[in-house]
Formats: sequence, C-alpha cells, structure tokens
Amino acid sequence: MTDSDGSECPDATADDHWSTVDRTPTPPADGRPELIADLVSAAAARTPDHLAIIDVTSGNRITWAALDAAVDAEALRLRAAGALPGERVVVRLRGGAGFCISVLGALRAGAIAVPVGAVAVRRELDIVFGDCRPKVVVTAEGDDAAVGSAAAVGAAVLGPPAAGAPSGPLAEPNDNAVIRTAGDPEDVALLIYTSGTTGTPRGVCLSHRAVLANRAQAAALRPSPVTPVDRVLLTMPLFHVLGFAAGVLQVCWSGATVVLADNPDAETVLDVLVAERISALAGVPSMYRALLDLPGERLRSATAGLRVCTSGGAPLPPEWLTAFHEATGLWIVEAYGLTEAGPVVTSNAFDRPPKPGSVGRVLPGIELRLVDAEGRPLESIAPAQDAGVDWDEWADDPADDTGRVALRGPNLFSGYWPDRTGGPDADGWFRTADVGFLDADGDLHLVDRASDVVIVSGFNVFPREVEQVLAELDGVAEAAVVGAPDERLGEVVKAVVVRKPDAELTEASVRAHCATRLARFKVPAVIEFAEALPRTPTGKVARRVLAGGNR
Repeated sequence: MTDSDGSECPDATADDHWSTVDRTPTPPADGRPELIADLVSAAAARTPDHLAIIDVTSGNRITWAALDAAVDAEALRLRAAGALPGERVVVRLRGGAGFCISVLGALRAGAIAVPVGAVAVRRELDIVFGDCRPKVVVTAEGDDAAVGSAAAVGAAVLGPPAAGAPSGPLAEPNDNAVIRTAGDPEDVALLIYTSGTTGTPRGVCLSHRAVLANRAQAAALRPSPVTPVDRVLLTMPLFHVLGFAAGVLQVCWSGATVVLADNPDAETVLDVLVAERISALAGVPSMYRALLDLPGERLRSATAGLRVCTSGGAPLPPEWLTAFHEATGLWIVEAYGLTEAGPVVTSNAFDRPPKPGSVGRVLPGIELRLVDAEGRPLESIAPAQDAGVDWDEWADDPADDTGRVALRGPNLFSGYWPDRTGGPDADGWFRTADVGFLDADGDLHLVDRASDVVIVSGFNVFPREVEQVLAELDGVAEAAVVGAPDERLGEVVKAVVVRKPDAELTEASVRAHCATRLARFKVPAVIEFAEALPRTPTGKVARRVLAGGNR
C-alpha cells in the first residue's frame, strides 16, 4: 500500500464492494466524531490525499483515503470471522500499519479491540485470552503461542490485514457484512490489560467516550502537541496505551501524519528524523538516554527540524532532561498518565522550559486532588490549567501535603473487565496507585508508587508476577523482586533469591527459567542470592533494603 506519490492505493469508491459499508461519521454536537474509527473517516473527508501513516519497517505510505478504505476492508473481514458488536478481537502484531488497520477495523466493526504485545509468552497470553474470551485473534504467520492460546478458547485466527481491498468471498457485496458506524459512545472500545497491584492482569475498559475525551483534552493544550502539518515519530510499542491512544489516535484527531518504526534503535531514530522530516518525536525516557550516546554533532543536526519532543511511560530523570537540552537545544516535555485515564493526565507546558522532577499540571477538563489512605481529600487540589489560583498563598511547603493521586473527568475508564467494577466512585473520582504532591505553582510531583511496580523502559513489571515464576523452581525457598537503577532503561528487574538447602541454582539457570515464562523485559537483569530476605517488624519483605534505598 503506497500513497499518491507512489503507485497503487485502494479506491474507496471504485469497487461495488465498498457499497456495503456506511462510512459516514457520526457527528456529535461539536462536530467531532463520537466513535474512535470515525476519526479516520473525518480526516479522509478533510484531506484524502494527505499521508496518514508512514511505516518505515514495511515501506508502506498510506493516505487518509487509503487508510479509511483499508479500515473498512478489515472491519468486513473481522465481521465475517465472527467479530460481531461487543465481541473481543485480540490484535497481536508488530507495531506498524497492519496493527493500526486491525485495531481500527475492529472498532469500526463494533467489536472491542484487545491489543497484545508481540513479546508476550504463551503463559501470559493464556491468562489474557482466558479472561477476555476473544472471538477473533489477528496475528502473524508462525505465531504458535497465539495460535495455541486462541485454540484453547475457540477463537478464530486471522493473519495480518491485506494491504488493499479484501480478498475471497468478501470481494463481492454481502448484505450480511454491512458495517454501520452507529454505536454508543459508552460502548467499550479498547480493552487494555495491565497487571494492577497484584501482578494479575486486569482488563481496563476504555469507552469511545473516554478515549476521545482525552484526545480533546490533549488537543486543547497550547501550543498544540500535534498539528495537522506535523509528522510524528512514535518510538514506543503500539500495544501500549501510550503508543496507540496518546500517539496514533492523537494523530488521527488532528489529521497529521504518524511515522512508525518497529522497536527502533537510536541510530534508526536519527536516520528517520532526517529522512522523513519529522517535526514531533514521542518516546520513553530510555530512548532519549540512548540518543545521548550518539555523536553530539550528529544528534544536534538530526534533531534540528524537531518542533517538540515528548516523554511518558516512566519518570524522566532530571539529569537526562538537562543533558538532552544541552546536546540539542530542545526541551523534552514530560507527561504523566495511566491506562485508566485514557491515558494522559498531566503535562509540562510546551511553550516554556519544563520543571525538572515535575510532570506538570492537569490537562483541561480533568480534576486532580490528593487523598489519604482512606480516600479522604487533602486540602491540596490541582485546578484545571486555565483556572486562576494564587499559588503563593496556597501553601508554604506543598511537599508536606503528599497523598494518593485521585482523578475525575470524562476521560476515565468504565471499570475493569468483565463486570466493570473498580471504576470511578459515585462522585466520579478514581483513586490511583500513585503518590505525589503539588508544588507552589500547582505542578504535580510523583514521589512514590503505592505499589512496588518496576518500570523498565516505560513498561510496568509487577514483582508478584515475577516472584510467582521464581517460586516454580524447585531450589527456591523464597524470592523477592525489586527495581534496580539502570543508566539506559531507568530501571531493571532485580531478583533476590534464597536457595533451599543443597540447591544448585545459578544465575544462568534462574534467568533461563524466567525467559520461558516471562516477556523479555520482565526477566531479571540482576540476580542475587541471599541467606534470608530482610523484613520489617511486621514481617513484610523490606523491599527498600533490597533495592539499596533507591525506591
């Protein structure tokens, strides 16, 4: 699939097949679509020949008109395979145009899209598939793990979407395959699995309303993080809510161009910046750290065309922020969010230097307050960005008012799958697992996490999950998992293992076992053996001691 400056693109109107598809966007009162996939139709109507996707890995260059047609084709293909409205469609593909087409196609068919990482192993897939019971699984040829997990729940397996019009029986008009855009904004659109504080994956139900509300909130920032003329390079995985919702869908909202490079290294990032004339770069802290290892003159030259750099998914060390600015003259705009919030909650300003250590202020339309362990609000309440507050009179020492971050807004999720429990309370507030304080300017600082999550290059690793896998080894008496600082990735997984008497465990044997049971980023990078685990007076494992006081 190529754009108009290449060769062939599917014609959305040339084939009778397309007459079976109603692609008229559903207009809300403000003119914006109410359903996610209609963002593509709206962009195609405005600028049909403008590039929507540049897929560096595959070489595909896709216009908005071609993308809209491809999404139609995928919706019809998925519907024919059994993906009726409300059914779950798991998409397990490498980040690229095919991933975007399949997810958007599932949404256009009225199904619930379930993005899954291509790095997940069979054990992890079994858990997710068993919970959401997908009707269809879209995956690459030779993906035995996904095929096996799909078979266990009776799901149909399809290969990646075709580049052009659908083949086979759907090439002829089929009245039973008509795709309607009518739907309820409160319908679940995305089911994103996150491990939660227990390490057990939980499906976060994000409605069309929540995801689109967050896109509007982000678009209201000034200057805008994405404009119609931008080319946005996304370097984070698309199965992550940050990559797809805050990345791809923000581009869809504005009608800009998204540039995709599957798991690029620092050298590739610089090459793409120049070759594709990138104006906006979005990534995780470890990506920016990797760029700093390249020759300074090349880094400055390659980034000369950038308008904005954004970072999320993990804390951005202040020293990395400063070093990147010194090397390029560019500031990295750090934001904070979580899957349950669609995902962006706060952001540093785009029109002035960021505040090191801060994740900025809440986006317009989101309320944030700090609460105690029982959920009772502290006096510290962050207003929307446009609210007028005399912060000099607000607090003498804001750090004294540290509490759990609680949120309210139309961007919040609808609860956890399958029964929608655990969502916002009766007053609309959702209490996160994050702990922070508001400074005298009203900027949020995150100081800890209520859970012991380890963040590896933007990905959450929950100690209990890794500890359960370690416990499967016969020679392990007990084990504890913490985060260890890493210059490149921010954190890596550290396992402290107590051997059973006469056990012959080695670092290599422990790591080999974990590699068969866990995704690569969850496998312990540091393995230590100890006679016993340190404990608090109440008997809990003293994780801070194991982490060397770094958490």
